[in-house]
Amino acid sequence: MNKVILLKYGEIILKGLNRPIFEDALIKNLKQSAFGEKVKIWKAQATIYVEALDDTVDMDNLAVRLSKVFGIVSATVAYTVPKELDKICELAATLIKNEKGNTFKVETKRADKNFPIKSPVVSMEVGGAILDANPNLTVDVHNPDILVMVEIRDFAAYIYMSKIQGVGGMPVGTNGKATLLLSGGIDSPVAGYMVAKRGVTIDAVHFYSYPYTSERAKEKVLELAQILADYCGRINVHIVPFTEIQLAINEKCPQEQMTVIMRRIMMYIANAVAKKNGSLGLITGESIGQVASQTIQALGVTDDASELPVFRPVIGMDKDEIITIARKIGTFETSILPYEDCCTVFTPKHPNTKPVLEKIKKSESLLDLQPMMERSLEGVETVVVKRR
Repeated sequence: MNKVILLKYGEIILKGLNRPIFEDALIKNLKQSAFGEKVKIWKAQATIYVEALDDTVDMDNLAVRLSKVFGIVSATVAYTVPKELDKICELAATLIKNEKGNTFKVETKRADKNFPIKSPVVSMEVGGAILDANPNLTVDVHNPDILVMVEIRDFAAYIYMSKIQGVGGMPVGTNGKATLLLSGGIDSPVAGYMVAKRGVTIDAVHFYSYPYTSERAKEKVLELAQILADYCGRINVHIVPFTEIQLAINEKCPQEQMTVIMRRIMMYIANAVAKKNGSLGLITGESIGQVASQTIQALGVTDDASELPVFRPVIGMDKDEIITIARKIGTFETSILPYEDCCTVFTPKHPNTKPVLEKIKKSESLLDLQPMMERSLEGVETVVVKRR
């Protein structure tokens, strides 16, 4: 019995005359995700087919991996059979023996309209064959334990009984590039995931304050980038040395203004890194009111420091909502590892939650900022993280 992976996509279907552009981008991303596997990938009838070229390919594991590629709404490992009713019935009756459950239902989709037998008749015949071969089973059309799917397409008929939910969205690379300010926390990886899901290629900037933040803190951020890369492909993580600037802020600026000033300088540097690498915007994990630097007043002062637009996809979410997504995409357990990032270094006891731009700029002017930022940019370490 030959296996093939059937990949279905969602909103790409609505792209009209531009649809082939998005389909081709999706196939390119799928090939990158399947790199190293001996497979053939092609598209037909609003479905992408993945066929193994030898027996070494683990199709079940590959289907899970491909289901994480943005643009895919479902992945299915299906068995192929000639478009002959008796052979379809025979295979379905055999495959269902490996499934757990007492009830079943058969659904048929007839994409090949030249196939002479209509879908309801196919379902009835397949159901009858299953009952004959498996007298322990009964039919339940409303809430079956096992759903047997038969798809009759141009090339062959396909039978499957399970489906992997895909992540949906748009293929990465179809909607520009943005740079994520990636801390070690819960929020920023979720923000990066959500923007990448809309087809945006992601770079990342991480501010690293050694020795106040440890080597393990940097490793934690790279692991978060690795988890994101499993969804959105290659990520260039630009690690920015930030200790000198933080020490200067701590020494020369009012304590209550430190956090906002730090965020503004991060914006200056992130803009420089982003523009150098072709990004059109920045992404942050800020949520209104979550911490002192995320009040509306503070966000306005922070945005003043950015020439590029700043995207904040979790801006209206509470922490529980963000955590739910973090658990779903697999970043939560890494995010809560107890290694501090630079945002937690030199945190003032009573931060200013309603900063005034003119006062912040006056305090910022106390810093010999330009040469420090140049030294930080010269010291950037770039780590390339790819899909596993």
